[in-house]
Amino acid sequence: MNSAYLTYAGKRLAQAAVVILLAYVFTFVVVSILPGDPITSVLRNPQNGFSEEEIAQIVAAQGLDRPVLEQLWSSLANFLTGDLGLSMRSHRPVTTMIAEVLPSTLILATSALVLALLLAVVVAYGTQVLPKRYGQGLLRAFPALFLSVPNFVIGLVLIHLFGFQLGLFRVINPDSAWATFFAAVTLAIPISAQIAEVLIASLDHEAGQDYIAVARGRGLRPLRLFTRHLLKPSSLPVVTVIALTVGELLGGSLITETVFGRTGIGSLVQRSVSTQDLPVLQAVVSLAAVVFVLANLVADLVYPLLDPRVKLLGARLPHARASNPAGATAP
Repeated sequence: MNSAYLTYAGKRLAQAAVVILLAYVFTFVVVSILPGDPITSVLRNPQNGFSEEEIAQIVAAQGLDRPVLEQLWSSLANFLTGDLGLSMRSHRPVTTMIAEVLPSTLILATSALVLALLLAVVVAYGTQVLPKRYGQGLLRAFPALFLSVPNFVIGLVLIHLFGFQLGLFRVINPDSAWATFFAAVTLAIPISAQIAEVLIASLDHEAGQDYIAVARGRGLRPLRLFTRHLLKPSSLPVVTVIALTVGELLGGSLITETVFGRTGIGSLVQRSVSTQDLPVLQAVVSLAAVVFVLANLVADLVYPLLDPRVKLLGARLPHARASNPAGATAP
């Protein structure tokens, strides 16, 4: 790695840190201030059944009796040290509650992303090597088909077919290997459609370049041509799409976990919304913002490594004309 890349990476890290701090402040304002006084709107709601003694204990534990700026400073300091506060309902540390369900969601989201990438690459590869009647028609229609089917419908069909009909997994055991696999497939199919659409368009563009014609003239096999000459230069926009789909992975996990009966971040958010547990909601939203920012940071750092034609800002390289989302320029 040269000094230009290290300088670029340092700037992007600093920008990501600022964005994360601003996202937390915005979340604090939206969750804790704009909806109204949480003491009045939540704790003193007669339906919640809190006594005055319980309300006083929760107020003291949450620091809600202090000035707003002091609450924000204390909350931000605790957030940076990993202390996400106490739940208003269970009086348990929010960090512990998230740690209990986070592994399940991470397994589901990671598996779904891997399956989405594999499916998108297979579909995109088919559009390049199969006869036009199949590659240009049937396979190119798959992304639109995948996007048009709602997430929960895919899940229900998979549960009926592979759970009830074929008996590969039991609904009462949602954390089994097969149940996790089909839950990941449910989450992966819509995401793979977005990746496939961008990858196919990029492959079509690269396939028309002169260097591909030269590679074909050398008699390279389709698979070698695809993996060695087409895939890498076509992957730059795919990295952008993957970074943007992180939010969809987190949002889609709520529906998928509900359909398959899994316990994860989605179910935690659902319970917190129904019980108006503000500290848990604020923590989950803040962590989701952190994950989204970090995913985009990784994408920005990967851009120059994937394509040598990408030139970093500040590197003082000539012929830089068009800027890209990574904060870099392409010749």
